Amino acid sequence: MSLPRRLAFIDVESTGAHPVRDRITEIAILRIEDGQVVASWESLVCPGQPIPPLIREVTGISDEMVADAPSFEALADTVEALLADCVFVAHNARFDFGFIKSAFDRIGRRFDAPVLCTVKLSRALYPEHHRHGLDALIERHQLVCDARHRAMGDVQALWQFVCQARAAFAPEVLERAVERAMKAAAQAPGLPEGLLEAVPDVPGLYLFHDTPEPPAGARDTRPLYVGRAQSLRARVREHFAAQARKGRDAELAARVRRVEWVETAGELDTSLQELALLRRFGPPYNRPQEPADTVFALRLLTGRRRAPIYERVPVAGTDPAQWTGLHGVFRNAREVDNLLRELAMLYRLCPRRLGLEGGSGPCTACQGRRCAGVCARRESIDEHDGRLAAALSALGPKPWPWSGAVFVRESNAHSGREMFHLFDRWCHLGSVPDAASLAAMAASTARAFDADVARILTRWLAVPVHLAGVQPVDGLGATGAE
Repeated sequence: MSLPRRLAFIDVESTGAHPVRDRITEIAILRIEDGQVVASWESLVCPGQPIPPLIREVTGISDEMVADAPSFEALADTVEALLADCVFVAHNARFDFGFIKSAFDRIGRRFDAPVLCTVKLSRALYPEHHRHGLDALIERHQLVCDARHRAMGDVQALWQFVCQARAAFAPEVLERAVERAMKAAAQAPGLPEGLLEAVPDVPGLYLFHDTPEPPAGARDTRPLYVGRAQSLRARVREHFAAQARKGRDAELAARVRRVEWVETAGELDTSLQELALLRRFGPPYNRPQEPADTVFALRLLTGRRRAPIYERVPVAGTDPAQWTGLHGVFRNAREVDNLLRELAMLYRLCPRRLGLEGGSGPCTACQGRRCAGVCARRESIDEHDGRLAAALSALGPKPWPWSGAVFVRESNAHSGREMFHLFDRWCHLGSVPDAASLAAMAASTARAFDADVARILTRWLAVPVHLAGVQPVDGLGATGAE
């Protein structure tokens, strides 16, 4: 038979995308037996938590509408009876299945059913198309949906799609497509049902935890790992794919019990938030972060007879506008030594005078004619240190390209997130979701140098299209509200 005898088309609306943390606000079910609708049922559901503004805007379901609605517990017997002995049919089905299963779990009842995903069914039947979301199906197949993003409207559209498919394809073709659509995707054994399907297909950050969902208001735990992705859904699923479960990756996947995600406005927003999370938590499966407060620059001490001829000047948290005679940004002595060895080779400088070699008399480089001979009195200290000063001058600090503070606007069409980032002299002064407070923030926030932020910004500005989008705060009146 091309279709299972009993099907239950179901759609849920909810307070968000997380099947454990969020709650159902509406359910609709069409029960189909032998190709005929035998039951049509829908109900609002009191979620016991506020509905976020964005969700209210999309679904049209408000807190007032669900205030007097029954709880899921009051509806559980009806839902269970309508779904009994049926294949659970939904669009991105594991998402809806996860919400229903979690709702039953919370009242101490077990729920399970075979699942048919109409996204997968559409992909199997119409592989020539790239888009298989419900909006795409409605447009492509001219489905009638009187109330998009309301549970019954979406369910009726799905039933129309399946009826069209049944009429358009031979039974054996449809049967093979149904088998593919009912094949369960790889699931992480430690994660709640439907969680991987709930992860959005947008840029952002994801956090893996080895603890379940904490109670509301509880302090969050340290994540095992923080990652970034252009597609959160695809990247998170990769971690739990069979081919990825090897060695340390397998160990991480086995420990995960919860996934959090943060949608971001763009690459810069992602990098800044990632840095903050890595510093705050120090996740054990990420590369350890080097201390930010030990960063220093070099200042040349001219005229000194013996090494050291430079001093280390701490720069973390300082204002770059106040820097004088400073060169480079370093985290440790190894970085300085590597740089000085390179400069010694390029400019015939003396390793002994640079503090790289001990002893007295001609240095080893001088004996190999790689040193101009300040250690053997073949040139003066002023000549040697003049070449060193010229070499160090190229290290910066890199000039700030603008006369004052600037801002960067990032936005993501898929997530709807927008963020304005404020910078001055390589320092991040803050990020806000609208431009109204940027001028005041620029005037009131002190510059504090952060080497990691400066590195992030430098790399981001190296892309010409990014550089072209930078705007001075002085011109905010003309551009900030656009």
